[in-house]
Amino acid sequence: MTQPIDAQILLSLYFQILRIRRIEEKIVELYPQQEMRCPVHLSIGQEAIAVGVCQSLEASDYVLSNHRAHGHYLARGGDLKRFFAEIYGKESGCSKGRGGSMHLIDLSVNFFGSTPIVGSSTPVATGVAFAERYLRQKTVTVIFIGDAVVEEGVFHESINFAVLRQLPILYVCENNLYSVYTHLRDRQPRREISSLAQAHGAFTLTDDGNDAVKVYASSKRAVEHIRQGKGPAFLELSTYRWREHCGPNYDNDIGYRTTKEYEDWRKQDPLENLQGSLLSQGVLTHGKIDQMEKTARLEIDEAVKFAKSSAFPKGPVQESDVYAN
Repeated sequence: MTQPIDAQILLSLYFQILRIRRIEEKIVELYPQQEMRCPVHLSIGQEAIAVGVCQSLEASDYVLSNHRAHGHYLARGGDLKRFFAEIYGKESGCSKGRGGSMHLIDLSVNFFGSTPIVGSSTPVATGVAFAERYLRQKTVTVIFIGDAVVEEGVFHESINFAVLRQLPILYVCENNLYSVYTHLRDRQPRREISSLAQAHGAFTLTDDGNDAVKVYASSKRAVEHIRQGKGPAFLELSTYRWREHCGPNYDNDIGYRTTKEYEDWRKQDPLENLQGSLLSQGVLTHGKIDQMEKTARLEIDEAVKFAKSSAFPKGPVQESDVYAN
């Protein structure tokens, strides 16, 4: 039987989804000013996965990500001021203004970085988990991947090795149906993506990625499996991105997906649905929502102000900013 989730955890899930949504909506608002000079891949519509998974982790655990990393970085506790500064290309950014939206990193919260090449973070995360097991640490490493990653050979090499060595790693697949503009049905045969991980011998779970409560519960189950020394887990979560693949706009007009498909998924908004559920349970009130909105917007405004007032990098890039020590 599923254990009831504490009200404070439910409120935390809601606030973090709300916060990430408002942060990315601020990016949508500011991006046309042409001061953010890096590509941005927004996670609007997919926030429940980042929040639900990260809520199930300990501070000592590690998280790695991909090109659509904003939600993962923020849910993991990444610094908002340094986040905006990075997107603005400033020295005070989390990657010193040299990485931009797709290369976020914050070692202070064990966010070990995001890289945009499809699948490229997967072997790195597997290596982190291997090192932790070698050092006999009690940590879990999480790697967020998209549905297209399972089409890469390195995914299969990584999860095969992880199962062979019983590594403490959770592969989280955000299945949003599309690789850029190509639907899953045009890239893969009809079968569950999770079946690939299962075929390698990994413990697998599937769930609704737009339901933060379900994501949290499944993540907890997967993480507990890993902490018990039973090897890696694979979590496939269905979701949908609202905005264009890369950029702040909508792109339903270019023909690769229909308005009806978008509207059907829009009804599964992870923010609105969680809000309605918590209101009906009496866990959340409209007054609390207003307070959370105010808190989030104030923090965002301060972070944007910090980013805009920060200095650009000066001089040549030092080796300490490029190569591993």
